[in-house]
Amino acid sequence: MSFRKVVRQSKFRHVFGQPVKNDQCYDDIRVSRVTWDSTFCAVNPKFVAVIVEASGGGAFMVLPLPKTGRIDKSYPTVCGHTGPVLDIDWCPHNDHIVASGSEDCTVMVWQIPENGLTLPLTEPVVVLEGHSKRVGIITWHPTARNVLLSAGCDNVIIVWNVGTTEELYRLDDLHPDLIYNVCWNRDGSLFCSACKDKSVRIIDPRRGQVVAENLEEPMALQELDSSNGALLPFYDPDTNVVYVCGKGDSSIRYFEITAEAPYIHFLNTFTSKEPQRGMGWMTKRGLDVNKCEIARFYKLHERKCEPIIMTVPRKSDLFQDDLYPDTAGPEAAMEAEDWVAGKTAAPILISLREAYVPTKQRDFKVSRRSLLQESRPAVAPSSGLSATHPSAMSQSAATPAISISAATGEGGQIIEEVLREVASLRALVAAQGERIVRLEEQLSRLENGDV
Repeated sequence: MSFRKVVRQSKFRHVFGQPVKNDQCYDDIRVSRVTWDSTFCAVNPKFVAVIVEASGGGAFMVLPLPKTGRIDKSYPTVCGHTGPVLDIDWCPHNDHIVASGSEDCTVMVWQIPENGLTLPLTEPVVVLEGHSKRVGIITWHPTARNVLLSAGCDNVIIVWNVGTTEELYRLDDLHPDLIYNVCWNRDGSLFCSACKDKSVRIIDPRRGQVVAENLEEPMALQELDSSNGALLPFYDPDTNVVYVCGKGDSSIRYFEITAEAPYIHFLNTFTSKEPQRGMGWMTKRGLDVNKCEIARFYKLHERKCEPIIMTVPRKSDLFQDDLYPDTAGPEAAMEAEDWVAGKTAAPILISLREAYVPTKQRDFKVSRRSLLQESRPAVAPSSGLSATHPSAMSQSAATPAISISAATGEGGQIIEEVLREVASLRALVAAQGERIVRLEEQLSRLENGDV
C-alpha cells in the first residue's frame, strides 16, 4: 500500500520576495562599519533611518521614504553623539520621534521635522544618562507612551520615562554577561532577553523578576545554513510568520508558526547576490495593501539601502481581509504612569482597509471624445468617399455636422470592439491564472517527492 504525502495548506506557501528597481533604492549611503549586531536600520511609514560612518562621533541618516536615488554626500545627518551609534528605533506612537544608543554610554531621543532634515540635527530633545558602558540596544514599549528600554554592555537594562527623563526600573542583577537582544511581548507586560551565557530569559520589569529561564527542550529545532554572523529575526504577529536574516548572509528565510506540532513550518528563502550588513523592517501601517504586500525589508549593502517586498499572489480585486487583520495603530493604549501603576493594555488596533484603493478607479476607461477625433478621417458611410479624396476633404470642411454624426456611429462600433477585446483579455488572464495554480500544485508535489 502506498501513501501519498499530504502537502500542508497555507496561504503563505507561495510568498515571494522581490527587490525594487534600482531607482527606488537609496544609493551612495556610507553604512556604518562598526562591529555590532543590531539591525543598523529602522523604518516607519514616513522615514528610513540608517546608521552611517561619521568622523569624530556617531551619526545616522534619516531620509523621507520617497527620497530614493543617489543621496548627496552633504545630506544632513543626526549627529549629536560623541561615539558611534549602535542602535536606533522609531517610536511606535509618533512617526517623527526616534531614539538612539551609542558607544558614548548615552541614549538620545530626537524629533525629526515633518519633511525630513535640511540641516544637521545636533540637539536631541532628551538625553538619558545611566549606563556606565556603551548602549547597544534600544526598544520602545509597544503600548505605553514615552516608555523606552535600553540595554548596555554593563549588563544593565534600564526602563525610562522619556517624558520626565527618569529611570522607571533598573535591572542590574539579572544578566551575568553581555545582553545580545531584548524584545517586548505584544502588550508590554514582559520582555524576552538573549544573553551571552546562552540563556533566554522572560522578565517582568515591573517586578524586577525573571519569570522563566533556561526553558525546557525547544518546541522545534531548525538548522540554518548561515554564515557566522548574527541572525536578525522579525516576527509578524498578524500573520504568524517569522523572517530570519543573517548579518553577512545574502538570504531571508521565512517560517510560519502554528499552534499544532511541529509548530514551525519552513515556507521559502529569498536569496540575492549581495550579503546584508543590516536590515530594516517596515511596520504594517507602511505596506501597500493593493499589492498584497505582507512585509517589506530594507536591506543594507556597503553603500546602498535596497527595499525588498514580500507579497502573496492573489487574483482577486477585493481587499484581502485574511492577509490584513486589524493591526497595531499609532495611538498609545496608555500613559507611562498607567503602566508603572500596574496597568496592562493590548495595542489599539486599526483596520488597513482604508489604505486600499478599489481597482475600479484603475479600470480601463473609454474616452468617447478621443474615439471621435480618431474616427474623423474614416470613411463617411453616407457619401462612400475615401477620406483621402479631395472632394471628401472639402465636404468634411463644408459640413462638419454631417461628418461628426457619421463618425459617432462608427465610434460606437469601436467602443463595442474595445469592450469585447477587454472581456476576451480578462478571460485569458483568468485561464492563465488557473493554469498557474495547477502548475504550482504539480511543482509542490515534485518538491515533496510525490510524483
